[in-house]
Amino acid sequence: MAFKKLLASLGAGGASVETVLTEVNVVPGGVVQGEVRIQGGSVNQNIEGLSVGLQAKVEVESGDQEYKQDIEFTKLQLGGAFELQAGAVHAVPFGLEIPWETPITTIDGQTLRGMHIGVTTELAIARAVDSGDLDPVNVHPLPAQKAILDAFIQLGFRFKNADMERGHIRGTRQKLPFYQEIEFFPPSQYRGLNQVELSFVADEHAMDVILEMDKKPGLFSEGSDTFRSFQVGLHDYQATDWAAYLNQWLSEVGSKRNWF
Repeated sequence: MAFKKLLASLGAGGASVETVLTEVNVVPGGVVQGEVRIQGGSVNQNIEGLSVGLQAKVEVESGDQEYKQDIEFTKLQLGGAFELQAGAVHAVPFGLEIPWETPITTIDGQTLRGMHIGVTTELAIARAVDSGDLDPVNVHPLPAQKAILDAFIQLGFRFKNADMERGHIRGTRQKLPFYQEIEFFPPSQYRGLNQVELSFVADEHAMDVILEMDKKPGLFSEGSDTFRSFQVGLHDYQATDWAAYLNQWLSEVGSKRNWF
């Protein structure tokens, strides 16, 4: 399947750019393959640079306000400067690496609400940069991530929402300027919980798994957040019963409601 995009022409008679992704389904640590096709306009133009990158729409908190921000979190330069002859066509193939921390956008063929990640293309001509719209990519979970997600479903949790937030999770291997939270509604046996938020922070060897458990308020106490984190190897995760492992922590925090 291919996604195409046509950038706006850069001035009267200017060049146009079309980007084609040959495969939109990827995993963290993988590569998205594609080709950028530059079509010369009616005049010769000096191309100063061409690049592709990955962009995410991220939530930013500033004081009492929240707003969305587009963050480009990886970028690949495609060659150097050259002169584009009028009417000429240049096809530039690329392989853009997907960072290990890239948030998941698709689980079992279903797109997660709130996720917006895709490939951007920039063409620089005469000190002007033209950026195209986002070409969406489907980021599927790594097998180790899928094992954790499946454990939540096995325990009866229901998917609520997902978002990406600017900031860092302390004590993790995080390098990107934002992280993902996948939110779940708990089943009735965890009656002390409002919701659970799950985050993954991976590299090529292992990942940090972070749980934020939102406890319900009691009659004389406010609700509170409890955090738990652990590491999972990307290649030895199958030795653990993750449903049982998670149930221990979730039951400890959420099996009963604090009334005082």
